[in-house]
Amino acid sequence: MHLRDVSPDDVDAYVRMRCDPIMMADLGGPLPAEGMADKVRRDARQAAADLGWFKMIVPDGAGPDVVAGTVTLRSCDTDEGPVSEMGWMVLPAFQGQGLGKRAVRTLLEQAREQDRWGLVHAFPATGNAASNGICRSVGFRFLSEVDVSFAGRALRSNHWVVDPGTDLA
Repeated sequence: MHLRDVSPDDVDAYVRMRCDPIMMADLGGPLPAEGMADKVRRDARQAAADLGWFKMIVPDGAGPDVVAGTVTLRSCDTDEGPVSEMGWMVLPAFQGQGLGKRAVRTLLEQAREQDRWGLVHAFPATGNAASNGICRSVGFRFLSEVDVSFAGRALRSNHWVVDPGTDLA
């Protein structure tokens, strides 16, 4: 598995992840396909400017156009101020192969190597066993259940935090 920056050509992958009822079940349901091209362009611009890490997960042996999912690390605003937030999605055909866990670990190791991002937070839905399992397995510490906003939707999530410099399992 390797990670590459998102590009404006990744609209189809974003649609397959963010507009699919199964993929978005824990995130309040599918998003509309309208606006996805703009979202991809914004993410690609931020990645190119190194303002955030927006990575596409590419399985071993696959060409760069084969995408298994995404993993991101970016600054976001919360009620307590800005935090570094990590998120990930893996398409159903690639789930259960450890790609999400490897992608999360790879990005956290990169954060450690670059001494960037400080404490990293993750907010998987309380019912998302796979994502909460990834948090546990790579060294995130559970803080609490919280209500978060995603795409204008209020979601009940688990709040996890990890210090890539000291906590990685």
